[in-house]
Amino acid sequence: MYISYGTAGDTASILGLVIGLPTIIASFYQSWKARQEARAARRELIFSEDCLEFVLDDGSFVNLVQLETLHSLPRPGDIVLLPGDGVGNGAGPYRVENVEFIYTREEVDAQQPRQARLTKTVAHVVNLLDV
Repeated sequence: MYISYGTAGDTASILGLVIGLPTIIASFYQSWKARQEARAARRELIFSEDCLEFVLDDGSFVNLVQLETLHSLPRPGDIVLLPGDGVGNGAGPYRVENVEFIYTREEVDAQQPRQARLTKTVAHVVNLLDV
């Protein structure tokens, strides 16, 4: 009885390639897709991207302004007059208590490593008509 080990080794190599290569490709594709879904989920958390958002202390939303339309950002202590649907529905004077800046990583046209861009600004305000 003569068994050629070279033929068995070749068969095992081909079988490993036929089974292993598609498994590696599928695993790589699944991890790539999971990273893309995680990135999209993080992007959806910021519904007011590229905007200045005015928020009351209780967390309720007052108004939203696009950053590109502003010539300057409000500072703590500034008084802003926000529009609304009548006097009782958000319109009126507000005092800016503090301002938060939210940055994200610049992934397109990044000139330097770890470059960030301003994504959102949140101004916490107090309604002066309620004081």
